[in-house]
Amino acid sequence: MYPYMNVDLKSGKMNSGIDLQGTFIDSLKQLGLPAGTAKAIWMPLPMIVMLIGATVGVLVCVWLERKISAAAQQRIGPEYIGPLGLLAPVADGLKLVFKEDVVPALADPLLFTLGPIIVVLPVFLSYLIVPFGQNLIITDVGMGVFLWIALSSVQPIGLLMAGYASNNKYSLLGGLRAAAQSISYEIPLALSVLAIVMMSNSLSTIDIVNQQSGYGILGWNVWRQPVGFIIFWIAALAECERMPFDLPEAEEELVAGYQTEYSGMKFALFYLSSYVNLVLSALLVSVLYLGGWDFPVPLTLIASWLGVSVTDPVLQVVAATVGITMTLLKAYFLVFLAILLRWTVPRVRIDQLLDLGWKFLLPVALVNLLLTAALKLAFPVAFGG
Repeated sequence: MYPYMNVDLKSGKMNSGIDLQGTFIDSLKQLGLPAGTAKAIWMPLPMIVMLIGATVGVLVCVWLERKISAAAQQRIGPEYIGPLGLLAPVADGLKLVFKEDVVPALADPLLFTLGPIIVVLPVFLSYLIVPFGQNLIITDVGMGVFLWIALSSVQPIGLLMAGYASNNKYSLLGGLRAAAQSISYEIPLALSVLAIVMMSNSLSTIDIVNQQSGYGILGWNVWRQPVGFIIFWIAALAECERMPFDLPEAEEELVAGYQTEYSGMKFALFYLSSYVNLVLSALLVSVLYLGGWDFPVPLTLIASWLGVSVTDPVLQVVAATVGITMTLLKAYFLVFLAILLRWTVPRVRIDQLLDLGWKFLLPVALVNLLLTAALKLAFPVAFGG
């Protein structure tokens, strides 16, 4: 009766989401359009939604950055640019769009232009694998998590390219720092993700969330992988170049690092990629460790308390709405912590940053992976065997 309901009747688990693609294509077919045309109309829609969603997420993140920073310093923050200063991020964006785009006379114009493009593209592509519900994902790639790690490793190339092409010593130092920092923290990041993959028996973000569902908050990976969660969050902050790891663009030392010679729309791309990457990292932490779209109390349990059937279409819509809301709430709670850290923790030196990555996080992440493998063999039920 309900062809796009997502309820596993054997396990009793409710999957939050409706098959939007199938419903949309079937609706167009009923209007008389051929199947190929209906699919062609559908294909650009998720990408447009992804771009709009990521951009709106950045605007919210910039507003939160301003208001939380103001609260930490006992200020008010933006107040008159729209209600509660909500239009301040829009004003920032418009200012950068209309600023003059200056290319230094001695810079390499091709590499100077390609740098910010190479930085921003992988971040937007990474949103392809972020699920907001069972079928609320642009593409369920079988190797989704490692696709994100591979795409994130492309970003430092753009930063190094931008620093080199600027023909500025501060820019070059910033680009070199960005490359060294990324290499140092990508390996602990990958090892902590590998422990999650080992427990979930899958590289798909959908499967990782499903493996955590059924027991509510008690089934989330953060309880089974507390060390991996801390390593992943620290490495993600370093990859996003957030305080206390903003060494590549340290204003006090390097003026602005690889961004020194940039202005206008090119600088806006760096600005955009920084915040898009922060929101993306928070979303992935919520998916990998905090149950993704899963509610702290299983919805099937709530439905049984209320006497509602799990196949009720209204309950399915509620489950999809709750799934999106929970994913965003978890992600923006982590964004709040990242912003709070900016005004709590002092910036580390470059040697301390590299020592933390190579001498501490790397061996701890490796031990955590080996321990996870041992526990998976010893307790296969508890560790996803």
